[in-house]
Amino acid sequence: MDPRQHSIGSGFGALSTTDDVLAGIDLTGKLAVVTGGYSGIGLETVRALTGAGARAVVPARRVARAEEALEGIAGVEVGELDLADQESVRTYAERFIATGRSIDLMINNAGIMAAPEARVGPGWESQFATNHLGHFALVNRLWPAIAQGGGRVVSVSSRGHQFSGIRWDDIQFEHGYDKWQAYGQAKTANVLFAVQLDALGQGSGVRAFSVHPGGILTALVRHIPREEMIAAGWVDAEGNVTMEGLKTPTQGAATQVWAATSAQLDGMGGLYCEDCDVAEPAADDAVMTSGVKAYATDPEEAARLWVLSAELTGVDAFAATA
Repeated sequence: MDPRQHSIGSGFGALSTTDDVLAGIDLTGKLAVVTGGYSGIGLETVRALTGAGARAVVPARRVARAEEALEGIAGVEVGELDLADQESVRTYAERFIATGRSIDLMINNAGIMAAPEARVGPGWESQFATNHLGHFALVNRLWPAIAQGGGRVVSVSSRGHQFSGIRWDDIQFEHGYDKWQAYGQAKTANVLFAVQLDALGQGSGVRAFSVHPGGILTALVRHIPREEMIAAGWVDAEGNVTMEGLKTPTQGAATQVWAATSAQLDGMGGLYCEDCDVAEPAADDAVMTSGVKAYATDPEEAARLWVLSAELTGVDAFAATA
């Protein structure tokens, strides 16, 4: 594991908010792209970044709903994008590149969790396709604008990455589906993506990080039956939240905002962060504990996943230099 994968003593913690981590930071003139930036922690991320002076671009599958959710927040624009549809990704990226603008902050926030088995594109498992391949293709297609901005890319992962590494023998779950294993693989892919993007992109001044936002009950849990949430101790029979240690949306958004903007991370990259700090390594037998698994930050695994993702999506901004 990267020897830098240890706390830097940021001074922030699990209860820190977006206001806390942005105190004294002026983002005037910066452009941020935030996928899923109209719901849950994505919405709080957009609100925080624009409040600090940035402009925000929010790619959204449901444009009308996004515009309604973002109404009243200045400096925001919405564009149509379905991460599960590679043609939609291509079209969106081409429209953006045509504007000639640079991207200073790219936050890959959108995703689905524990979804029922579904196939998209050429038969890809939906969580891997949406959470990983969609963002992989989007970043690679937007790379000229990201490189021009020379900023940061943040890949929103989860503690759920501890459920599964990359299942190289059955990535698309063609031989039996488990929604939590599929989610875990997708979240591991989010971490590995940041590791390899950082290795490839730092020559252009771009650094990449992955983050675990923390436990927040948002619309992300829409695929989980009430009975399952009760059994897990998240809510009671009336739907009241009973799980301890949950964050508010502003606390949940804080780590990705910190990773995208903090000068404390200057000169660093490829690291997994949680609670507004660089996370510690997790034990090999850890499941849903703090820290990051070694398989999720393995540079060889990251490079292998990048090659496969490029083959599947047909796009690789670094093909000529890799």
